Amino acid sequence: MANTEISKARKITAWVIAGLLTALYFFSASGKFLHPEQMDAIHLTNWRIIIALGEIVSALLFLFPKTNIYGTLLLSSYMGGAIILHMTGDLSIIAPSAVLILVWVVGFLRNPELLKK
Repeated sequence: MANTEISKARKITAWVIAGLLTALYFFSASGKFLHPEQMDAIHLTNWRIIIALGEIVSALLFLFPKTNIYGTLLLSSYMGGAIILHMTGDLSIIAPSAVLILVWVVGFLRNPELLKK
């Protein structure tokens, strides 16, 4: 049986990045609740509550170790949608792409078995 023990430094790094990303997603979701006009530009005003709730649930799943792999997958899908919206709206994809990369970095830090064959 392979050793899947994660070092303390790796755990701390993963927790710090996961905490920062969760805070970012909560901030993003709060904007959807408090500033619906932001969603007007991308024609998603009617969907903002569902999108915000999905963002919060996904971020919470991502934060906690027992469910982080599900959160990683859900946030990856969410960020894929964000990248598509940025592409179709002639916006830069750098920010959503960087967030997506960080989501996967945490996923790999917390789940080293993902890198094995």
